[in-house]
Amino acid sequence: MSSRVASSRLASTSSSAAEAAAAAAAAPSSAGAAPGVTATATDDKQQQRQKQKQKQQQKKPDNSKPSGAAAELAVTPRSQDFSRWYLDVVREAQLADYGPVRGTMVIRPYGYGIWENIQGWLDGAFKKRGVENAYFPQLIPYSFLQKEADHVEGFAPELALVTRGGGKELEEPLVVRPTSETIVNHMFSQWIQSHRDLPMMVNQWANVHRWEMRTRPFVRTLEFLWQEGHTAHATPEEARETALEFVALYERFALEAAALPVVAGRKSRLESFAGANVTYTIEAMMGDKKALQAGTSHDLGDNFARAFNTRFATKEGGGGGGGGDASSASSSSPSPSASSSSPSSSSPSSSSGGSTLAFVHQTSWGVSTRMVGGVVMAHGDDAGLRLPPALAPTQLIIVPILGKKGTDPAPIFEAARKLCDALCDAGVRARVDSSEGKSPGWKFSHWEMKGVPLRLEVGPRDVAAGCCVLARRDLPRSDERSKSVGVPTEPSDAFVAGVKATLAEIQTSLLEQARAFRDENIRDVSSYEELKLAINQGLWARGWWSGSDADEERVKEETGATLRCFPFEQPAGAETNGGGGGKCLMSGGVAGEVAIFAKSY
Repeated sequence: MSSRVASSRLASTSSSAAEAAAAAAAAPSSAGAAPGVTATATDDKQQQRQKQKQKQQQKKPDNSKPSGAAAELAVTPRSQDFSRWYLDVVREAQLADYGPVRGTMVIRPYGYGIWENIQGWLDGAFKKRGVENAYFPQLIPYSFLQKEADHVEGFAPELALVTRGGGKELEEPLVVRPTSETIVNHMFSQWIQSHRDLPMMVNQWANVHRWEMRTRPFVRTLEFLWQEGHTAHATPEEARETALEFVALYERFALEAAALPVVAGRKSRLESFAGANVTYTIEAMMGDKKALQAGTSHDLGDNFARAFNTRFATKEGGGGGGGGDASSASSSSPSPSASSSSPSSSSPSSSSGGSTLAFVHQTSWGVSTRMVGGVVMAHGDDAGLRLPPALAPTQLIIVPILGKKGTDPAPIFEAARKLCDALCDAGVRARVDSSEGKSPGWKFSHWEMKGVPLRLEVGPRDVAAGCCVLARRDLPRSDERSKSVGVPTEPSDAFVAGVKATLAEIQTSLLEQARAFRDENIRDVSSYEELKLAINQGLWARGWWSGSDADEERVKEETGATLRCFPFEQPAGAETNGGGGGKCLMSGGVAGEVAIFAKSY
């Protein structure tokens, strides 16, 4: 499945997917690539430029950087150059580094810790819904993609193909997994035989490859991590309800865990996933006001089921919810090569009581490591990351302040350790920074850069007085609320409860700040001229829309903005709310709903 990004379908291709595969199989290996591994989209000059750029970006920072607040100078101010700021923060916060292959990244432990917390929240929610984890092969026969015409057309420009193995030419090119609908359906066609096997719901945590030409750590890379869920149902209604259910789950995750006030809605036909009937999405506004597609859920209908002959024996006398009988369904299948020897394609046994065969209706849905990039770009400031406590690998850092020479450090470290133990026992992700040779000011800036929500400062006077200082990362230093003095150093239940309450406040604060920023930067428009002005000012444009595909393409070509979604939350006058709609900003005709346009990642 795919969490399709704005440029997932590179529309202009000079050859068909089949020609691309044949050319890849016949072409010599790219310089520096493993024998037999090719890509359908390469550009030597661009690769050379990218390598030079990577070399510059991979230069190690000067270890003589100033400590304390002056260390912020290592990060380009956000308002000065947002793109540079983002790359600086990813580097300085030790989230990721560049891999040796163009467009790849190495996720460092701190960055992976954020991803693990994303995984933990989502995996628990999936399992409550009855979804089971599985794993499917990374190498997929190219013929599998050819079975679904729209699917292969949408992904052909981004495919990486393996053409040699074991020192020999392969009989058929193998695709390095760009998404898994095809391989999943190959297996579903064997696993699903009866209505008793439905619904079938699986998820896999895996890596995928898209041969992107313009990359950015976490946001768009040649290889990235994600989860992709796949379900099969007896009726189209069940599939649609499931697709909507999981996009709603993603919206809840964004709000509750990532503190991202996303806009949930339906993609336009042009922006939907290749091979889906409809795609649902959550769109987040980044700090530079661009949109980030943070998660998608697809109603696949029976498109892949027809291509792979994924059918089931219906209940006695049933028709499978519109799937049709086996003969009529098979005759309309776009794939004559669909397997006729799979168990599901044979006639049901006599014990099925005369039931018919029908195609399953499916969904797929996913969130990827681009969510990490979204959290950085939505919440970060000039001092670095600001992580929502729900996703922060470290929620509270304790910085012992040793004081003057001759001060006994033992009581300070003992107090810090007791506080840390009490917090960890209560489920707070806390740790003590006991590193040597660095000033307290350096440590403060270091942990601010890494976005740790809370910092506890414990010094000799604090130990003597029985109280310490608690600093919040979500508020600027100039805000008097950013520091609380007189916090008891006794690891009591009240102390733990106070820390947990403050973490909850920070989680809410970041969400409220992001929501206020989003709402300030969405402009309602009633004409194409107003839309162009809003986009030119870097805003999101929201207006009534019933334009054609050609109109949508025109907006993209002339403004650089795309139709992000038709929000589920529509104005009172929308048809979904019983109203008569409005006037389309482009055509002037009647429009039943509003759409949002924006530039995006």
